Amino acid sequence: MKRLALLVFVSNALFAQSTAPTLPGGGLPPPEKTPMPAAKTSATAVNSAAPVTTPTPTPAPTPTTRSLIDSLSPEELQQALSLLKTNYVKPEALAEPEISRAALQGLVDRLAPGVSLIPAHAAKNAEPNPFRSEIVNDRIGYLRLGDLTKNNVGELDAALKNFGAKTIKAVILDLRATPASSDYDTAAEVTKRFCAKGKLLFTLKKSGTKPARLFTSNIDPLFQGLLVIIVDADTAGAAEVIAAVLRTNAKAMVVGEKTSGQAVEFTDLQLRGGNILRVAISEIVLPDNASIYPNGVKPDIAVTMPDAQKQDLLRAELEQSVASFVTETERVRMNEAALVAGRNPELDAYEAAQRTKDKPKSQLRDVQLQRAIDLVTTIGVYERTPRE
Repeated sequence: MKRLALLVFVSNALFAQSTAPTLPGGGLPPPEKTPMPAAKTSATAVNSAAPVTTPTPTPAPTPTTRSLIDSLSPEELQQALSLLKTNYVKPEALAEPEISRAALQGLVDRLAPGVSLIPAHAAKNAEPNPFRSEIVNDRIGYLRLGDLTKNNVGELDAALKNFGAKTIKAVILDLRATPASSDYDTAAEVTKRFCAKGKLLFTLKKSGTKPARLFTSNIDPLFQGLLVIIVDADTAGAAEVIAAVLRTNAKAMVVGEKTSGQAVEFTDLQLRGGNILRVAISEIVLPDNASIYPNGVKPDIAVTMPDAQKQDLLRAELEQSVASFVTETERVRMNEAALVAGRNPELDAYEAAQRTKDKPKSQLRDVQLQRAIDLVTTIGVYERTPRE
């Protein structure tokens, strides 16, 4: 069998040689390069290659009720209301008073925060929010503005002059304890302390054809160094205008949460039953024609905190140094001596804490203020680093 196979192989080879073309002189041409077969599109070719992943089409987002209603034409709106009245199982729910209530509810929801309904005799927060200042780590000035009052602006002036005398080059302005208000005159006074003289601060744009009111700085600033502002979701009205203006005109960095978007001037319209319809009649416009209402001020560095924890912190920081809520206690760490001795101080401290029955309560930490301090530190290191 082996011999037969060998004979077959030789005969085939000779046959191939006899049928191959020859060059002059009897030589054989060089072997031709066999072209690569064309890509097959058959099922066999697909199966032999790596599996082809077909991209999954992104499903279209489910439209909301509001988006669907907004897409209806005026004729469709009237048709939908007519069909509701003639087909709904409880026609009394579609009487004119109910339709009016639904319309008002829809308008208040759609126009918020520019429109709101306030119950009669609504409780007002009469608790004062005092001003306070502090120097953190001997290098950062901390200012908590508190209420927008003439007295607190005077306290602000004194604190900034003190910072200047001590060559403080970075200031953190905390607006989290500043209640919502439409006192834009006082807001302008605050921003003047940080903006160049002659700068347009903001414009109060009124509805209709009423003339707009311009707010311009008319004094020299008391501070022109690094400025970081802390805001939260409750920062509203004049306070968020301060944040927006200082970011625009004083290159301030904003840390915290997106503000409420209520940078408008309200008027309170009393209803017959005593309830109040609060309506926005003017809005704040920044020098670059940007509006704060209704989207608010988005922070440059977002840091969220639970509201209950934040309120506890703000109360505690009135009684203690704010530095005690941002400076972490130094903990034992691995070192060379411990490594040679085969011990781990970190692990030992952890196990000791676990064995302690009366564990101390976790201390409150102001993570928003901590992030503001970290930002000041980072910028300071960057500015001191020599660059090629």
